[in-house]
Amino acid sequence: MTRWGYAAIAVAVVLLVAAAFTQVALADKLPDKVPTHFNLRGEADGWTDKDQVFVIFYLMPTITAGLVALGLFVLPWVSPANFAVESFRRTYDYVFFLVAVLFAFLYALIETAQVTGTFAFDRWMIAGFFLFFALIGNVLGKVKSNFWLGVRTPWTLADPQVWERTHRVAAWWFVVVGLVGVIAAAAGLHPVACFVFLIGGALVPVFYSLVLYKRLQREGKLEVQRQRPVGQE
Repeated sequence: MTRWGYAAIAVAVVLLVAAAFTQVALADKLPDKVPTHFNLRGEADGWTDKDQVFVIFYLMPTITAGLVALGLFVLPWVSPANFAVESFRRTYDYVFFLVAVLFAFLYALIETAQVTGTFAFDRWMIAGFFLFFALIGNVLGKVKSNFWLGVRTPWTLADPQVWERTHRVAAWWFVVVGLVGVIAAAAGLHPVACFVFLIGGALVPVFYSLVLYKRLQREGKLEVQRQRPVGQE
């Protein structure tokens, strides 16, 4: 594990500790029905009883800790040898550090909304997702073939050069989409439009990997085609 892995663990631990402090600080300030779900206008449309302490304060920190443990310990251990994450472990750990930070950011927004009763930070939340997208893109070109991280399509997993070229394209594309999305969210673009833009941006490298694979297949340049004479069973 690299220093980014330890940093991810530290964020998860700090979030759990912060949840305990938040419970003490906010216990007397919460209404009997605490808002736990908000619509796209930032209005509460789902509530939980005040005595549901775990759901209100500890659910997201627990999920964060579980994701960090899964990503840093379980997934590397179960990975097949030829798809191991050790060849890019620093980047792999960095991504899970970003995941932990994103969840901590969302937790802060949600706890604030539970006190005020209005999710007035929808722009910040969406901008946070886009920034996360851009930061992932910044290191995506360093991700090697594996089962857990990156643009994992049948075509990238089937051929090393399709994986490498797809991730080079996806890297700069994710950064562009992420930064444009941050600006759009800050400018007040509707949340639905923002998420459609985000999902559409994420799908572009998927289609690119298919097109690239089929082109290389027609040209006989796939690794399996170079290793075996054309027409040989």
